[in-house]
Amino acid sequence: MMLRRVRDSQADAQTVLEISTAAFGVPPGAPADPPAPAATVLQLARTRHLAATDPDGCWLAEEDGRAVGFALSVRREGVWILCLLAVLPDAQGKGVGRLLLDRAAEHGRGCLRGMIGSSDDPAAVRRYRRAGFTLHPTMRLEGPVDRAGLLDAGDIPVHPGNAGHRHLLDSVDRRLRGAAHGPEHDFMLAHYDELLIADTLAGSGYCYRLGGEVKLLAATSRRLAVRLLREALARVPQGTDAVLRFATAEQEWAVDVGLELGLSLRNAGFLALRGMRPPAPYLPNGAFL
Repeated sequence: MMLRRVRDSQADAQTVLEISTAAFGVPPGAPADPPAPAATVLQLARTRHLAATDPDGCWLAEEDGRAVGFALSVRREGVWILCLLAVLPDAQGKGVGRLLLDRAAEHGRGCLRGMIGSSDDPAAVRRYRRAGFTLHPTMRLEGPVDRAGLLDAGDIPVHPGNAGHRHLLDSVDRRLRGAAHGPEHDFMLAHYDELLIADTLAGSGYCYRLGGEVKLLAATSRRLAVRLLREALARVPQGTDAVLRFATAEQEWAVDVGLELGLSLRNAGFLALRGMRPPAPYLPNGAFL
């Protein structure tokens, strides 16, 4: 078994995509159609972004010249984040995931805090717990938005954001999770549909949306978070299901909004944290947490 860095190349990004698709397969009840071209492009771009910003945190496992697994991780201001880890089905149970996790974790040596978004796969959950992470069960809300519940816009102004708001974004990030997202904001601004900003004397917050999915929401108060979430859901295109992921029990404000607007709720994976409590009010980005 050989481990090497993931290169910032189309070939390595395609390899990561193929392993991820084979490892995670199609969720129960989901259509078996291949990912939409836009989603594929986004995944390829995400891999190249991480390989460029954190080459020491992104690794491929190869056996007899064949790539069998990968780990993508970043280090941001004292927080180490495992963005994604996957192993081909026929290579699972052989210690490949453990080797990849150990090598990627070396990139976070000295970090007091850590974050991982985990599926409910028993092997993955066991691996992260043994690595010292606390497992926080998460929920997923999904479905068509009940537009009748959006008639009250609220009294907090929300407006489109841009790169000129980086100071606000970094400030909110540091307050909630102890570290800014840094270059990930450049990626999200370039690839997501919109950034929404709320900035008042009482606090600040922001939210990214891509199609029907709320990709990341962070605010300094629940009142601001609720306002941002309702605004983001109001902007979901007609005929598109809304999606909220990785909501822990600390995000009851988001659960309440989602249920009020007709979304369905179910358990879905874990937010694995080390040295920190779940940030709140906060809906993580599964790609960058």
